[in-house]
Amino acid sequence: MPVRAPRDKRGVGGTGVNLAKPVRALVALALPPRCPGCGDVVDADHRFCAACFGGLTLIAPPWCAACNLPFDHDRGPDAWCAACLAEPPAHGGVRAAVAYGPVARSLALRLKYGRRTGHAVTAARMMARLMPGDAALMVPVPLHRWRLWSRGFNQAALIARALSRLTGVPVEAELLRRVRATPVLRNLNGRGRRKAVAGAFALAPDARARLDGRHIVLIDDVHTSGATSDACVRLLRRAGAARVTILCWARVIDSDGAD
Repeated sequence: MPVRAPRDKRGVGGTGVNLAKPVRALVALALPPRCPGCGDVVDADHRFCAACFGGLTLIAPPWCAACNLPFDHDRGPDAWCAACLAEPPAHGGVRAAVAYGPVARSLALRLKYGRRTGHAVTAARMMARLMPGDAALMVPVPLHRWRLWSRGFNQAALIARALSRLTGVPVEAELLRRVRATPVLRNLNGRGRRKAVAGAFALAPDARARLDGRHIVLIDDVHTSGATSDACVRLLRRAGAARVTILCWARVIDSDGAD
């Protein structure tokens, strides 16, 4: 049998030259990192330029102990807002990285419609600090199969997977399903939104065993009126989830926000 010479593992052509760094340098030159808010060139991936970062409003305490709506001043760790006192929410809080505004909106739209799927990682990196310490499982808000087919991805699922890599909390993208297409909710009032999403969601057949007694984190990109997330929360709670916290990229704080 012919004797084969041992393969030289030193690099291309056996020269020992590592081409990874030059290739990365060329890629960075041709495709430099860009700000997720405005598209200007920045010094690293997933970073905002100074102007866009200054345009973000980070959400953190002091906030409502029930829904995490930010307060203007500290009212104590157990204080509830007026809306939650009038009608206690089914969810265990709405934690958002930033308040909805021009920069937050730009990232969400570039991710959802501009196919800038890397922005899911940008959002996740800013959301990770708000992950509940006892979270057992993440569930993304699902898209209907026709919308998923036309878009090619579910932005909430992309964010959830990026969060899972950052926090170690597992994600179940198929546990919650949207079984009925819903209209755009932007131009509907609160009652119309709740009616539009009624019966739109269902759980996988074995969901109860995976939910029973656990703290579930529902992942979404933007939280507006809460009609969609409330429908998901109630379904998860009925199936046995002990608590459902909503975690999203941006949250509309005033009534003039978009869907």
